[in-house]
Amino acid sequence: MIEQLKESYSQFFEKELVEEIESVAFLKEVPEGTVIINIGEYIKGMPLLLSGVIKIMREDEEGDELLLYYLEKGDTCSMTMTCCMGHSKSEIKAVAETNTTLLMIPIQKMEEWTAKYKSWRDFVFESYQKRLNEMLFALDSIAFHAMDKRIINYLKEKQRINKSDIIKNTHQEIAYDLHTSRVVVSRLLKKLENLGHIELNRNYIKVLNF
Repeated sequence: MIEQLKESYSQFFEKELVEEIESVAFLKEVPEGTVIINIGEYIKGMPLLLSGVIKIMREDEEGDELLLYYLEKGDTCSMTMTCCMGHSKSEIKAVAETNTTLLMIPIQKMEEWTAKYKSWRDFVFESYQKRLNEMLFALDSIAFHAMDKRIINYLKEKQRINKSDIIKNTHQEIAYDLHTSRVVVSRLLKKLENLGHIELNRNYIKVLNF
């Protein structure tokens, strides 16, 4: 665990903080597709990502979802931190996009480290800023971008985080993430295929060029 911790977070934290994290955190292995945090749950610890990708989503009263952003190696979720500090229920849903390894930090350590370590304070504030920017991008995408542009951005991001041109999401899963209908997604994906940007297959989409 300590080697993964150093690899992912030594650029952020002092040696003493890394050692303290190792002494109190517990390792959690999460298979792809697992719901890590659900809306309405109380959060008992703050996650630090050692490997893998987590997608963070909002959900409306009808259960329809909207993808907000992804967490990757070296990240944490500022919305989770807010819930931990306020002892409030989660406002987001977190799902493992890939097989993921997490370090879970006890809630009581968060305030202690904020006072004790400058690097922890800087990391927390930087995480807030990064997540805020990503949520603003998601909001701008909904408000100002046509759906075809949103699908292109979605496929590019999937290509980046999975480090592969093969995207295994179904049309329905893409529709859930973008808060639209499967019919719209299928029509626009077919348009992108006709333009030579992607190749549609039975169980996957292959990105050719954008």
